[in-house]
Order: sequence, then structure tokens, then C-alpha cells
Amino acid sequence: MSARTDSAPTVALRSASAWSTVSAADTERFIRLACAEIPTLSVEVMQQIHAQFPQIVEIYDDDGVSGVLTRIRQALGPFVESVRAAGGPQISGDGGVRFREVAASLDRRETMPGRALDFMRAVYRFGARVSWRRLTEIADGVGIPPTAMYELAEAGFDYIEALVVEAARGQLGNDSLAAGERLRRQRRLVELLLAHQPAAPETTAQYAANIGWRIPSTVAVAVLNRNEKAILPPALGSGILLDWESEQPRLVIPDPAPAGRADALRQALPGWTGALGPTVPLAHAARSLHWAQTAVGLITAGALPSCGLLDCTENTTALLLLPPAELIDDLAAGCLAPLAACTPGHGERLADTLLAWLQTRGGAAEVAARIGVHPQTVRYRMRQLRELWGDALDDHDQRFALELVLRARKLRSAALA
Repeated sequence: MSARTDSAPTVALRSASAWSTVSAADTERFIRLACAEIPTLSVEVMQQIHAQFPQIVEIYDDDGVSGVLTRIRQALGPFVESVRAAGGPQISGDGGVRFREVAASLDRRETMPGRALDFMRAVYRFGARVSWRRLTEIADGVGIPPTAMYELAEAGFDYIEALVVEAARGQLGNDSLAAGERLRRQRRLVELLLAHQPAAPETTAQYAANIGWRIPSTVAVAVLNRNEKAILPPALGSGILLDWESEQPRLVIPDPAPAGRADALRQALPGWTGALGPTVPLAHAARSLHWAQTAVGLITAGALPSCGLLDCTENTTALLLLPPAELIDDLAAGCLAPLAACTPGHGERLADTLLAWLQTRGGAAEVAARIGVHPQTVRYRMRQLRELWGDALDDHDQRFALELVLRARKLRSAALA
């Protein structure tokens, strides 16, 4: 592939950003350390790209240097140095970086048919994630505030898109370029909808009109765990917005039908895990995002099953009881203190009996049927429970706290089983 030297959009700086609060000395130290890391980091990125995308055809220059390695270095250098002035980087049109030379060395005739732009974007995005881990480590050591790094990450998405579009311009069809631009605009609209402070209706309407999205009255938000094997965006139903660039891809589903919505999404997302938040009015989309993110966090922690797309509305009890783990543990330490003197096995049997009694408030026969023991065993255990808790079992607040703690423990045990 011959190099093109046309000027194209480059990384520029904006005012009123988190980087304006970073001292010049810290900024220079970050740039110096990051630039010194580029040779080693570029090799690591190249190796991981080849491992992740074996279909890439490597091209070497006359000196035997990898074309992919050269282009990674060319991409990292300007991006790191873009923070030198006061302000965070973004894409502008003043030229200066030869983006077409930064395009990865791919044999497009054989390895990038059909969805070439998507493939190229996937390669760049994967390389950016590998690079970003090291850049954040350097930033932590220097003391760069997280808000500034979040801003740099945001600029990174724009930078990747500029690299892809410039590399593809004149070589890929207008349809591919239009698809890439639509994904970018979708991401902007998703960010607007999921902000904690809703945008003005006219602003939302303008962004929606840019991509021909019909504004719904209700939405549900899904959050996915990144599937490293999925290098292309999933094919979703009409009207579903996708933020593919986030570390955890986010979807906004308009006017979701209560019946079958999760099943339809699962069919469109084979091999993915994540959570679908509840249906909410459009202005409260951030609430649906909150519960979806909460569920994904519990899935990652092993507290909820990792099996496809989990529907939050089918797991409301777990979502209410499991997230405040520290609070539940503190409450359990006091409520279940009487069991401390029992052996672990005996304590668990008493706890199971107590929960069954609290849930049913029935007689020995009903409790026995619930936990699968003889009624006489229940009577024996209930006498022990009375000896341990005394009159507390007759107090409404104490019974509520006990049932809350025991239900949470049971949910955790079931998830870990």
C-alpha cells in the first residue's frame, strides 16, 4: 500500500477542560514518560493485534520493519503530545498529521470484504484499549486527575474515528463511510439520552433527526460485557441505538414491548453477556442504565448468573438485596449474632428453618414441607431459635431485619452454587 501524505484532521486542543487544571510540569512529565513508553508499548500492541486478528496480512518496509508497528507508533505519538497545551484533545480540521500513513497494513482485497470500515475500526479500537491500560498507569503515577484521563479517552474515540475515515477515504465505498458516521452519531445521541441531567427536548430532537431516529415515549437500556471475539458491531433491530465504542457497549431500545423483548435481544447477541434495564420514560433513561450497570456489576462479581442477557425486571429482589453488600453484612453481624455459638452446619440449618418460618409464619407442618424435614424436627429447631432470640422473634422490626438478611444470604449462596 503506498503512503499518502495529504493533510487531514488532527488532534487539537480545547479550552475549559479538565486538562487546564493540570500543571505544566505534570503535563510535560506525563508526555515524556508516555512518549518514552511508545517503542515498547507499540510492540505489545502489534503483538496483541496480530493475535486477535490473524487475518491481517503483514507488510514490511525495505528495512524489514513491520508496517503495523510503524503505523502504531505514528498514531500514538501525536495523540500523546496533544495534551501539551492547556486543554484536552479533540479532532479539528487544521491538518498536520498524515492519517493515511497511519492506516493499518491490511490486504483489503482478501481480508476486508463487505464491512471493511467496521473491521478497520475494530482493529484500531482493540489497539487503543491495549494502549489505554498503560497510559492510565503512567497517569496514576504522575497524579493526573481521573477527569482529565476520561476526557483523553473521549478524545481517543474521536481520534480513532478520524484515523479510520481518513484511511478509508477514496478506498472504501460511501456506504461504509456513512455506516461509520451513523455509529458515531448514534453514540452521541446515546450519551445525550443517558446523561443524568436530561437534555432539552429540542436538543434531543435535533440529534435524533440527524440519524432519522423516531423519538419514543419509553426506553430500556442494556449494558453488555465486552466480547473480545466480537470484532464487529452486532446486527440489531431497527430503531435500537448502539454505543459500540464504550468499554461496556450500551444499547437504547425504544418503546420495548414487555413480552419477549429480552428474548429478541438475546437472539441478536449470541455469545454476549449483560443486562437489560427496566422500561422507563425517555427522560429517565439514566435510571434504566443504573440498574443495568448494577446487574452487570453483580454478574461480574459472580452474584448473578452469567448466561446471556439478564432481564432486570426478572431479578428485582436480587437487585434490591445484593448491591449494598457491606450494609447487609453489617446488619447480618448484629441480627445473626445468636448463631455465632453454633457450629457452622447447625447454624445453617437453624437459619434455613428461621427463614422458612418468617416467610410462611405457618405451623410446623408447613415449615417442614418448605425445607423438606419432619415436623418434629421443625418444632425442635423452633424451640432452639426461641432460646437464642427470645422475644425478638415477636418484634415486627426484628423479624423484618432477620428476613431481609436471611434472604440476601440465600441469594448469594444460590449465585455461588
